[in-house]
Amino acid sequence: MTGRRVAAVVLAGAMATTVTAVAAPEASAADFYTPPATITGKPGTILKSQSIPLVLQIPGVKNQWPGTAKKVMYASRDVNGKPVGVTGTVIEPTAPWTGKGSRPTVVVGSGTIGQGDQCAPSKMMSFPMSVDITKPTIGVNYTAPEMYIFLLNGVRVFVTDYIGMGTPGIHTYVNRTETGHAMLDGARAAINASGGSKDSPVGFVGYSQGGGAAASAAELAQTYAPDLKVKATYAGAPPADLRKVLAAVDGTTISGVIGYAINGMNARYPAMREVLDKEANATGKAKLKQLSTECIGDTVLSTGFQTTNGWTKSGKRLSEIVSEYPEALKVLEENRIGQLKPNAPVYLQGGLHDDVIPYGQVKDLYKNWKAQGADVTFHTDPTPAILTKVIVNHVVPMLATLLPGTNFVLDHLRK
Repeated sequence: MTGRRVAAVVLAGAMATTVTAVAAPEASAADFYTPPATITGKPGTILKSQSIPLVLQIPGVKNQWPGTAKKVMYASRDVNGKPVGVTGTVIEPTAPWTGKGSRPTVVVGSGTIGQGDQCAPSKMMSFPMSVDITKPTIGVNYTAPEMYIFLLNGVRVFVTDYIGMGTPGIHTYVNRTETGHAMLDGARAAINASGGSKDSPVGFVGYSQGGGAAASAAELAQTYAPDLKVKATYAGAPPADLRKVLAAVDGTTISGVIGYAINGMNARYPAMREVLDKEANATGKAKLKQLSTECIGDTVLSTGFQTTNGWTKSGKRLSEIVSEYPEALKVLEENRIGQLKPNAPVYLQGGLHDDVIPYGQVKDLYKNWKAQGADVTFHTDPTPAILTKVIVNHVVPMLATLLPGTNFVLDHLRK
C-alpha cells in the first residue's frame, strides 16, 4: 500500500468526523430538486447544476482542496423506461491524474442512508449531517471515505442520490434496474458536467445498498450504457437476492429497511402492491408510511429489532408472505442481481458472518457471474460472529474491505 493511499484513508476518516455542526437544508434549496415538467435529452443529460462547497471549504474560493463540487440534476430512466430526473454531486479533484489517458470517473453509490428526501447525499456535502428538530430527523452522509480516496488520487467522483431520493416520488430502494441506471447515468452526467472526455475510464464503487447499485451497474453496463468505458467495479456486500436478504434482516437493528424495499416495490409493481394491500394490517401500513420519510438513524430508533409479523394480518413475516405469492416472487426474481455478465473486472466482497446481507447469496452472485465468463475476484471477509443482529458483522467488513476494494478500482483505472 502506498503512503498516498494510507494518507487518503486517514484524511477521509478525519473529514468524516471533524465537522459536527449540523443544519437543516435551506427551504429555498428544495426548488433544485423539482425536475422540469418535461425531461428531454439522452440519459446522463444535465438538467440543472449548482456549485456547492464541500466540508470545510470557503464558499466562492476557487481551486480548494480536495476539489470543486457541483450539485446536478440529470436525466435517467426508471424501470419502465420513463424519463426521470435524478440528483447527485460531481467533484472535480484538485489533485492531478497521474495515470494513463484522461482523468477517470468513479461513481459512488451510498450505503443505506434512508428513504426520506432529506437523506439525499447531495444535501449533506457541505455538512456531513442534517438535523430537523421539527420532524424530527437525523441524516448522515457517510460516503466520505470512498470519495476522498479517489479525489486524492486525481479521480473525478460522482455520488448519486438514486432515483426518488430528494426528488418527487418514492426512493426505489434496492431496485436493480433503477439503482443501476442511476449509477450509469451518473457516470454520463459527471463527464458531461465536467467537460471530460467521452471515452474516459469509468468505475463503480459501493457497499451494502451501494454494493448492490454498483453490482447492478456492472451487469447492466453493456446493454444500457455501452458508450461508457467501464474499467472496474467494487461491490461490497450487495443485496443480490432480495428474497434471502428480507428474511435475514428481519428482527435486526435495521429491520425497518424492509419497509424501504416494500415501499419502493409498491411504487413500481402493481402485483406487489396488491399483495401488501391484502396482507398488511393497519399497523403495517402505518409503519410503511412512516419509514418512507425517515433516514436510517431515524429508522434504527423507530423500528430497530422489530419483526414484520406485527405488520401483517396473518402474523407471518413479510418474507414468508411474499413466498406464498408467485407474482411477488416474480418481482423479487426480476430484481435479483447476477442475470447478466459484467463487461469489466469486478471485486466482489461478502462477509462470512454478515448478519444482514447473507454471505451465501453473495457467493451465489459470484458463481452466477463466473458461469457467464465474467472476470470476478471474490473476497470473503472472515470477521467472526460478534453481537449478531446489531450489524457489527456488516460494518466491520465494510471497513476492512475499503482499501482492497478501492485499490482494485484504482489499479484498473491506471492501466
